[in-house]
Amino acid sequence: MMTQGKKATIVWLPGWSMPSEVFEQLCKSLPDYQHVHVNISEAETPEEMLSITEDAAAKWQASEIHKPLFIGGWSLGGLLALRLAAQGKANGLLLFAATAQFVRSKSEAHLGQPDAYVRQMIKGAAQDALAVESKFRQMLWTETERETGIAEGLPPIGSWTVPALTAGLQILRKVEVSAVRSEIMCPVLLFHGREDRICPYEGAEELAAGLPYAKLHAIPDCGHVPFVGREEEIAAEMRRWLEQQHGN
Repeated sequence: MMTQGKKATIVWLPGWSMPSEVFEQLCKSLPDYQHVHVNISEAETPEEMLSITEDAAAKWQASEIHKPLFIGGWSLGGLLALRLAAQGKANGLLLFAATAQFVRSKSEAHLGQPDAYVRQMIKGAAQDALAVESKFRQMLWTETERETGIAEGLPPIGSWTVPALTAGLQILRKVEVSAVRSEIMCPVLLFHGREDRICPYEGAEELAAGLPYAKLHAIPDCGHVPFVGREEEIAAEMRRWLEQQHGN
């Protein structure tokens, strides 16, 4: 049930290969809200990963019947959150580096990644998961971000099982919400780095344009991890937006 005195609950869905602790500092900057972290790091299949997120949203939606339920998601978690919102399982979304469709054709290369890239990651994860994760993490940051040392703010690699890594990548290959964006009637707050090499900023603009009630917050000189190293700034923007939504 709702913790006494908390304004609302935020259910958090992490990015690919990331433990839920990745949101820890951001959550500490939002003490007025109850935070629920969903663990998808041991899912055996894409279907199980989807089921875990659906069950978590349904559980908290039922228990918080008189309080709003927000779903926060980063990257893969953002795609999962959008899918849940399309099913009517959220009062609002808080998304970081999210996209309506991760895999793109050659003509839409500026909006996402080619399927061959994701298939290569799946193959690599089966052979040397830590090497794939390490290479992936090198793409998360701008050169300026690396120089500031904020990349050290991420939890260590290796927290997901190989089946979970594969399941997450398969979801990125197959799941998309482009066709149902207009059906997501809850408000959505999007944070996206302008220099994101994983989910290009143009994809965020496309996503926001297709959502009925979306606000896109662009972050300059920022890669794929908008919230690490910027927790207070992001939390302040989130707090203003959240209070507008539930009137507290």
